[in-house]
Formats: sequence, C-alpha cells, structure tokens
Amino acid sequence: MLSTVDTQLWQEIIQHVIAHGGQVIRPWFAQLEPVALEHGLLEIRSPGPQEQAYCQQRATHLFTEAAQAATGRLVTVCFLAGTPAKGEADATAQEFVLNNDYTFPNFVTGPCNRLANAACIAVAESPGKAYNPLFVHGAAGLGKTHLLQAVCNEIISRSGARIVFLSCETFINHLIEAIELGKLHDFRYRYRHAELLVIDDVQFLSRHEQTQEEFFHTFNTLYQTQKQIILSCDRPPAEIPQLEERLVSRFNWGLVAGIDRPGYETRVAIIRKKSSARGVELPEDVVCLIAATIESNARELEGAITKISMLARVLDRSIDLAMAEEALGLDAPARAREVTIEQIIDAVTKRFGVRLADLQSRKRSKSISLPRQVCMYLARNLTRHSLEEIGGYFGGRDHTTVLHANRTIESLRREDLSLHAAIQQLTHEIRDARR
Repeated sequence: MLSTVDTQLWQEIIQHVIAHGGQVIRPWFAQLEPVALEHGLLEIRSPGPQEQAYCQQRATHLFTEAAQAATGRLVTVCFLAGTPAKGEADATAQEFVLNNDYTFPNFVTGPCNRLANAACIAVAESPGKAYNPLFVHGAAGLGKTHLLQAVCNEIISRSGARIVFLSCETFINHLIEAIELGKLHDFRYRYRHAELLVIDDVQFLSRHEQTQEEFFHTFNTLYQTQKQIILSCDRPPAEIPQLEERLVSRFNWGLVAGIDRPGYETRVAIIRKKSSARGVELPEDVVCLIAATIESNARELEGAITKISMLARVLDRSIDLAMAEEALGLDAPARAREVTIEQIIDAVTKRFGVRLADLQSRKRSKSISLPRQVCMYLARNLTRHSLEEIGGYFGGRDHTTVLHANRTIESLRREDLSLHAAIQQLTHEIRDARR
C-alpha cells in the first residue's frame, strides 16, 4: 500500500475523480485501492476482471487527469484485477451476466414506474401468457434494466428456463458475424429456441433494415410458440425512427409500459434503499439534499451516494451535510441559477395575459389551455421535475396530461412559426433571468 504521505495524495486523486467523474463513476469505485506509484506509473487494484475492463475502457483518462493534477507530474495509470468474490459469475463463460441485486424486492416503486413493475412481476409469474410482448420504455437510468433482470432472476429461480438476455447492439453484431461466417442457421437456432428473449435498447434497430427483417421472423417464431419476449427502449414503439410498421405493430401487441422520472418521495425512498444496501449511513438532511438536488433518474442518485461515500472513506470522516455538498459540487450561486416552475409560470402568464388561477383551473378554452400547455412544455424541458410534479402545479393533473401537452406543443411549434418564436423568446427570457 502507499505510505502515509501517499495516502494524502490518493485522497486528492479521489476528490478530483469525484468532482469530474460524472456518469463514469460506479458504486464499486469505493473499492478501488492504490497499489504503488513508481517511475511515473500509478497502479490501482479493482475488485475483479469486469471492473478492471470497465476502468481501462472508461476511466483511464479520468484517473490519469486526477493523478497528474494531484502530483503536478506526468503520470500513467493502469488498473489491476483483484480476485472476484466467491460465486461471482464469469462474464466470458456465460451468454449473459445477471446482477443478483436486480430483484423485485430491491426495486423502489412509485407513481412513475408502478405499471411497468406490476407488468414485469406478472410476466415473471406467467411467462408467455401475461403480457407478450412486454415493451418497457423510458429515459436512461430510470430502472428499465433493473426490471428486465429482475424478471430473468425470478424466472431462473422458479424454473431455470433458457434465457437470452442481450443488448440490441449485440444482437446486430451477432447477425453481422453470422452473415460473414455463413452461420445464419446457428444464429437463428440460438435466438428462436429461447424460452425468454430479452433485448435492451431496441431503439438501435432503427435504420438496420436487414436486422429488422431477421428480428421480425425471430419475433414471430417466439410469439407463435408462446415464448416470452421483453423489450426495452428509450421511447414508445411509434416514436422509433425508421422502424418498419410491422414491427411497430407487433411491439404494441402486448403491453407498452412507460417509466417516468421519479418524484421527490420516490427519490427519497431510492436513496434510503440504495445507501442501506451498501451499508452507507446517510443523515436525513443529506438524504433530503440528494433528493432535492438530483431529480433526473435513479442512476444519478446512486452516483451521488457513491461520490459521498467515496469522499467520506478517503477523508476518514463521518458523512454530514457539508461533506455531501462538497461531494456533489454544490454552491449557493449554482443552486440559485436553477430554473423553477414559478419563474416559467410568471413569464408565460405575462406573455399570454392569463392568471395563475386560470392555469390551475379546469377551463379548456384555447386562451387558457394553450398557455397551460406551454407552461408544461417549458417545465418539462427547462427543469428536472418529474411529469407528476409538473402536473401537480397545474391543478393536480396527472403525468399523461403533461405528456400530451409536451407532444401538442412540439407539433404546434413545427406548424406555427409565431408560436415557435414566442417559445424561443420565453426560453431565453427565463434562462437569462437566472444568470
């Protein structure tokens, strides 16, 4: 291990990583250990081969920058593989690797994801019968992969069925390889004899005509033999560009379930569950700070917990509000620059000559409904509030109303140049007011 002086250096490196790592940071970064710093080479031990591969591919530049900033010298970073935990799956020996933590009990439910969670549980209990296909869509980091793997974990524990779980990109690459090697028959056998086919990020089928053709026949074969198909995507089927109509139709045959950004209460529950699972004690004010600061998705909430726990570990201090603010890079001016729904409402009511009471009322006249929809549209695009939170500001409307408003304004902006210009000007006014 490093000497006492070098331990201080490691703390500086980790603080730089926390400040600049963003989405690269993973929960297991807290387990990284410095081995030696000699002749300009910093060796860092990772928990296992998978983590080593991730660091080499995604985090080498980050740690190199951090090491050079802390030492003031040219330093090269390399990652060593630690010994995997007993019973840990070998990624190279399996067709897919499931995360044992991705189970239904570990998934936090709320209004944003209740339908998708219930549908996945139903599919796990009756694969091929409940909802086939099941199409789960939502932005990155909202829990789609967790739910898909929870289904797989549950089915394996019940029956040990043969599952094919992979990303759409991997499916495309396998098809290309099969064509090049003249092994299309093997490719088709592999995918058309699965008892459960799970494909993540199916939006990458877009613009791949031959892959869409092959997937169409694979889909039909599995569906006709009552084998379960589960797909995930970052948008609903009809919104995937250049996707054949026959595939859009088939994706809608079963159940299409969306996942939205979590509301405040759900975020608090996620933070408590994730921190507890890692053995990280977070004071209540820190939990509230994270939930109020990070509103986009569960992955970023998990990243915030990681940053705070890493900083506490390297500084050998207990977690408090000041440390959390430091780890998250928060300062008063930055928080003051965030756009609020109140500012959006103020700008829109002045522009359209309506009152807040009108926007929150049930009035449906165009003179009221249009500015209300503009407010919802701007709130959706300029803030990190969830759909349910935005709807709550406007008379307790639900998330589907906000989604409808967003799509309506998007459509009107393409048709009405004056409305397009008005929204652009409103956007500039609102953002300029925060500087």
